[in-house]
Amino acid sequence: MSSAPVNLTVIVGSNRSGRFAPVVSEWFVRQAAQHEGVAAEVVDLGAVSLPAQLGSRSGPGTEELAGITGKFAAADAFVVVTPEYNHSYPAVLKTVIDWHHAEWKAKPVGFVSYGGVSGGLRAVEHLRQVFAELHAVTVRDTVSFHGAWARFGEDGSPTEPDGCNAAARTMLDELCWWSNALTAARRHTPYRF
Repeated sequence: MSSAPVNLTVIVGSNRSGRFAPVVSEWFVRQAAQHEGVAAEVVDLGAVSLPAQLGSRSGPGTEELAGITGKFAAADAFVVVTPEYNHSYPAVLKTVIDWHHAEWKAKPVGFVSYGGVSGGLRAVEHLRQVFAELHAVTVRDTVSFHGAWARFGEDGSPTEPDGCNAAARTMLDELCWWSNALTAARRHTPYRF
């Protein structure tokens, strides 16, 4: 592993009123802080104003997205924290993913999902297809919370932490490996596809 920490951007992928995303993402950021190979930064889509129309890189409402673009460009790896809405992922997440292109290329992406019975895994499977089209590499292992609302205590910690903490460590290890490998590959041969 490289001696420099992996710059990990954690994307909180929900902007719904009353969302559970902050509980799950704050737990994950605490896990990332304990990993010696990671320096995490959070981009919370619930705190971002999106323009009414997408397509132009300038104009009303695009300034905040430009700020996110810089953070995404500087990232070595990403973790998307997503709920499952109607068997898929939230519209705000799709908007932000589609707004960017080069920022995803040849970088690894991991997922923390939550929801009801499926634990958000259907959202993850849809996201894998989208990120493949953007030339990102999604890691195999994920963290998933089935029936998430009953799995966290009032302090925001999982009531049964062993399994999810171990899953987070595994995913972070994979992200670090892929980040180091892809960073070295991009330095050796720029990714031009």
